[in-house]
Amino acid sequence: MTRRSGDGGEGRGLEGDVKPVDGQAQFSVLLEDSAEDLYEHAPCGYLSTLLDGQIAKVNTTLLDWLGYERGDLVGRKHFSDLLTVGGRLYHETHFAPLLRMQGEISGIALELKAADGSRLPVLVTSTVKTGSDGQPLLIRTTLFDARERRAYETELLRARQEAERERERLKRLNTTLQKTLLPPALANVPGLDVAAHYHIASADEVGGDFYDLFPLAAGTWGLFLGDVCGKGAAAAAVTSLARYTLRAAAVYDPDPAAVLGNLNTVLNHEYSGTDPRFCTVIFGLLTPYGDQGGFRLTLASGGHPAALLMRADGTADYLPTPGGQLIGVLPDAHIATTTIHLNPGDTLLLHTDGLTEAHTASTGAGDRYGDEALLDFARTLAPTTATDTIVAIRDLLDTFGTGVDDDTAVLAINVPRPTSEEQQ
Repeated sequence: MTRRSGDGGEGRGLEGDVKPVDGQAQFSVLLEDSAEDLYEHAPCGYLSTLLDGQIAKVNTTLLDWLGYERGDLVGRKHFSDLLTVGGRLYHETHFAPLLRMQGEISGIALELKAADGSRLPVLVTSTVKTGSDGQPLLIRTTLFDARERRAYETELLRARQEAERERERLKRLNTTLQKTLLPPALANVPGLDVAAHYHIASADEVGGDFYDLFPLAAGTWGLFLGDVCGKGAAAAAVTSLARYTLRAAAVYDPDPAAVLGNLNTVLNHEYSGTDPRFCTVIFGLLTPYGDQGGFRLTLASGGHPAALLMRADGTADYLPTPGGQLIGVLPDAHIATTTIHLNPGDTLLLHTDGLTEAHTASTGAGDRYGDEALLDFARTLAPTTATDTIVAIRDLLDTFGTGVDDDTAVLAINVPRPTSEEQQ
């Protein structure tokens, strides 16, 4: 045989010409023998019904799934007869009317009743076949076995319910733990009005804010408010240690700088190395002035936001405690103190930074409430009482909504005016 040079197709020779034919033959073997075989043994169920739902044709796949003979269904039953009671009701009230209106409906989850009484979850798609004149002739329905999908959904639902139960259990645990980190009640100090509030930003995590007011030696009281870095169980452990250390240190030496110095030493000892823990704290020592009225208050701050003083004359300002460093960071933290006289009508507010760092809708996305805004707010309150101050702060926090993304603790103390002055 003579071959022409330069002919890319025929130039490969006879052997090259035969391979595609053989490959095509092998591929043809994999195809269905007939369209009828494809219909009967398709990987899904096929069903054809008259417009009233009477079954006219059904494939072998569906018969095998349900355990019926062909003669049990064709011309004897309607499609709705294969459905469960709930499915039949849905078919009559929703499925069939929508199919008549739209001519097609797909992906509907139903359950079929098998011959042995068992249930088969399926996904159903139906279309209306029309004649050349556009009039409906019959309904063609495809059914996909949804048993594995149903099992997956059931397992997913079970896992979700279990997760919800676990979350509720964790919430209860966190709530209980949070309560143990706060005093059940503040000490009753003669001649002083006291109020406090703890705002929980998330019930899923224990916060690190804490406060207390407690008696010391005769005629003196200690108070503190602080914020541990972080959240969760680790922060709760530091919070508990800080609270009990502050109370114990105040009994040993009530000087506010000495109290915070002791706490700094304890935190450095317990959390040194690769897992340092620290907090901001403000500690105060209250002493009545006796005949002069009011209280002498000495405050020491370890890196904590400054306290707000709202005077009886209607003015308000921050009380600076310069030089105060974070507690637990440095082995020998510098701590400064300041002393003031709380006169009748004066109110002192201690707060954690969850208040000033809250996002506000009025200031724009991403903006914080800030120290200046809080000072302006305090000036609108002054003169005020401890109880009214806390009520106003709670209302303020409520206006922030989800913008409060950190726990907030507030503690207010007020020297009430004499009854005669209040009446005036």
